[in-house]
Amino acid sequence: MALIDAEKVQYAALAFLWIEYLWELYLDIRQYHLCKKTENVPPELKQVMSKETFDKARLYTLDKDKYGFIKSAFSIVLSTFVIWSGLLATVWMYAESISPWKGEVATSCIWLFLLIAMSTLIDLPFSVYYTFVLEEKYGFNKQTAKFYLWDKIKSFILSQALSLPIASIIIVIVKYGGDLFFVWLWITVGIIVLLLLTIYPSYIAPLFDKYTPLPEGELRTDIEKLASELKFPLGQLYVVEGSKRSAHSNAYFYGLFGAKRIVLFDTLLANPESGGCQNDEVLAVLSHELGHWKHGHIVKNIIIMQTNLFLMFLVFGFMFGFPPIYQAVGFPPNLQPVLVGLLVVMQYIMMPYNALLSFLLTCLSRYFEFQADAFALKLGKADPLQRALVQLNKDNLGFPIYDSLFSAWHHSHPPLLQRLVALQTNSHSKED
Repeated sequence: MALIDAEKVQYAALAFLWIEYLWELYLDIRQYHLCKKTENVPPELKQVMSKETFDKARLYTLDKDKYGFIKSAFSIVLSTFVIWSGLLATVWMYAESISPWKGEVATSCIWLFLLIAMSTLIDLPFSVYYTFVLEEKYGFNKQTAKFYLWDKIKSFILSQALSLPIASIIIVIVKYGGDLFFVWLWITVGIIVLLLLTIYPSYIAPLFDKYTPLPEGELRTDIEKLASELKFPLGQLYVVEGSKRSAHSNAYFYGLFGAKRIVLFDTLLANPESGGCQNDEVLAVLSHELGHWKHGHIVKNIIIMQTNLFLMFLVFGFMFGFPPIYQAVGFPPNLQPVLVGLLVVMQYIMMPYNALLSFLLTCLSRYFEFQADAFALKLGKADPLQRALVQLNKDNLGFPIYDSLFSAWHHSHPPLLQRLVALQTNSHSKED
């Protein structure tokens, strides 16, 4: 009976994987065909986007779609192989055989180290192609091979340095936390997440990119004045040297408690060679970001994240002792490692829930984005924000036409045309 149950779990996991893959493939094909047949600049953008830029964005999107088709197909085949072959159990047995220490914590750390290393190596050819072929082709890649390699090494070391101690803590809590271990697990992981959110921008992000204070001048004065008017607790203003990595641009603020920091990508600032935004457009973009702060979007997202964590750990608490979930990925009946159970429950058993939650959060994120745009409009930034959105879209070669179903499922930010229409409509309403 246990064997039958294990087979059912295995088939269910594979079914969930393939249903999600086929659904995503269907959406991607819809978007690909729409992009392929749309050869003219939309009437709403003819005054601000040249045919040359539009065509380049279209070809960039088509190339990314083709890359995505290949990578997704490889990913589903690999995932199927991992479940069907019992690879997780094979790696576990190997980790156990080479572990110099006895016990589940030591074996789990070696097992996790090997899986992260394997995943990094498998993904490396795709990452190299995307960076040095696809992004290079359209002028976005700014990395040298040496910079890229060192970046990957730092990322690998950091991922291991964070994941192994956290995994060890999780195992100890599950094994010794009693019947309510999932509550202690939720509290502990929640604290760790908040701690990482706090220290990452100040101590981890600078390991990968150079941050320098925004120089004195008109832009800095205007930003400080805007923050003062909104009573935004601005601590520091930074420019991050993103141009060493990519030509894509962005801006954000961070800080959960007390003074907050605003970070501008150097590619966002006006540059005769690479585009970028004028000062009033940068201010409009920041007004949008400050709208997220004013409406409490970050706090709301953290609350949602913590609630979701609790629900996931609650389900894991009910299922982690169920032998078939381990047997489904190749483990013998008497072996039930905590990390394996957590992986199977979170990644496979809860896949339908995760897909639904992701869609709902995408819808919520779009609502938050419209709210932030409306906040910028109230500050009188509608016109420069529209110009900034168009400029950023051109700089990033964003294709402005999307299939409605594809967009509804994938876009956490509303597409360009939807944002422009909303800003124009609300601007006219405000004037009336």
